[in-house]
Order: sequence, then structure tokens, then C-alpha cells
Amino acid sequence: MILIKDEHPILIDTGFGSEVKDTEKLIKEAGVSPKELHLIVNTHYHSDHVGGNFHLQKNYGVPIATHKWEADLINFCDPEACSAEWLDQPVEPYRVDRKLADNDEINTGSRTLKVLHTPGHTLGHISLFEPEEEILICGDLFHQNDIGWLNIFREGVTSIQRSLESLERLSTLRIKQAYSGHGPQIENPQAAIETARKRFEKWLKMPEKVSWHACKRIFSFTLIIKNGLAKEEINSYLLNCGWFQDYARYSFQLQPIEFIQILLDEMIRSGAAIWHDNHLIATAPYHAPEKEWMDKNIKPKEWKI
Repeated sequence: MILIKDEHPILIDTGFGSEVKDTEKLIKEAGVSPKELHLIVNTHYHSDHVGGNFHLQKNYGVPIATHKWEADLINFCDPEACSAEWLDQPVEPYRVDRKLADNDEINTGSRTLKVLHTPGHTLGHISLFEPEEEILICGDLFHQNDIGWLNIFREGVTSIQRSLESLERLSTLRIKQAYSGHGPQIENPQAAIETARKRFEKWLKMPEKVSWHACKRIFSFTLIIKNGLAKEEINSYLLNCGWFQDYARYSFQLQPIEFIQILLDEMIRSGAAIWHDNHLIATAPYHAPEKEWMDKNIKPKEWKI
């Protein structure tokens, strides 16, 4: 998340839903009351970027802006919204008040953010550029030492090509500072863009890497939000996940039941997960969501227009 403190305070992305109290606390500690927020801008609609929308919109009336394509899916409660059903990630209902398009401008008071449509990670993914101080906010298009995973089954098999075009567009900007949706400030934005470009180009020749990158990140996030999975429940869980079924059958040409042990072995080999007391646990640092919140298991198909 990024908080822009100006005459019109703006919060870019709102984190995962279970952590909204911490989000609210961080905003206040930064010297802004949540009710003073002028706008929430979502770079894209994945659960770890829009999860706090519900709370901040319901309790403080903060308007929400996102790319027009994703806005329509959200506002019409499309079951595909946020890819939440496919990913098995809960998202509480919210409504988009302002639909954004490429080259739109967002005024913060003393500065203007330019909206750049940068599809790839999602079709409606946007970045924000502030030309005076040459600051880029790039969401999950690329990070300091990584790139956003690609959802070829929901965002299209040409996600690599779209990502490359988005990177090419950003590479023409004068960028002094860049901030992504995950990890630290990007120290050398142009170098990070070039590294991301080379990796995407490599993936064009080795599409299996796209799928492995995605599977490990999706499953790691599952282990985080569920605080691990017991060994005896893993098979049943994975076989009921849309993402697992699709990657097994279409990316790896395997029956889903055959892909389970292969994925588990790769999670351990890569260091993404470890076994602890007969539970598979993510190795990334995290704060487990409260069970009461997770038990709600709210998805867009249950939202009301």
C-alpha cells in the first residue's frame, strides 16, 4: 500500500481484508484520518490489493477508483471478479465509484498522478506516474527482483506480450523512484525494468516457467492466508481449486491427482514451503488471518448489486 499525504490524501491499494485494522492504524500513524481519505486507487483487483476496500468504503465513505474494465466486473458482481473464486481468495464486497482509463489524471492537491494502463498481471492493471518528482507506482507489473505472476487462464495466454509492451512503455519515462506492490523501494527502476523484460522474453521460449512461477505464488499465498495446510487435507483442497485443475491439465498435461506430489516437491525444493508438525507452511514472513474472518469466505458470486 502507498499513502500519498497531500491536500487530497490518496491510498493506493488497501492490502488483504483480514488486516484492515492494521491498515487503518498505519494510516493514522502517518498523520491521516481514514475519513480524510480523498480516494482509494486500486492498481488491480487481486485480494491482497483490494481487501481493505470494503471496510474503508463502508465505514468512512471513501470512493474507490480502478480501471474501467475491472470496475465493470466489480460493480456487476461478476463471479470472475478479482479471480477470487478461481484462486479461492475471499474478498468482501465493494463498489467502484470512478472508472479510470489510460492517460486519466488524479489530482492530489499539489501533484497530479497520470494513469497508465499497464496490462499483463491483469487486463485492467494500471500504474501511476508523477512527472515532477519522477515517481512511478507500478503495482504488480514488476518488483525489485521479481515480476508479477501471470494468470494465463483468466487474463489470457498473451499476458507475456502485454507485460512486455507495458514495460516498454514505462522504460521511456524518466523515473527516479519506483514502488511496486510487494517488496522494498526499487533502487534502480530502469535496471529492474530491463531485468523484468529479459525474464519475460525468456518465458516466451519456455512457457512452462510461467506456470511454475504462478503455481508457487498462488499456493504460497494459500498457505499464508490459511496459516498452513495439514498433510491430510492438501489433496482434497487442491483438487477443488480452479487454478490447480487448470495448471495441471492444460499447462503440464497431467491429471490433477498426478500433479499434487509434483507441486509439493517443487514447493519444498524451491524453499517456498516447509513441513512442520505434519503441516505445509509458507516460508515467507506473514501474519495469519483470524479464523473468524477466513470462515466468512466471501466471494463476488455472493455479492449483491
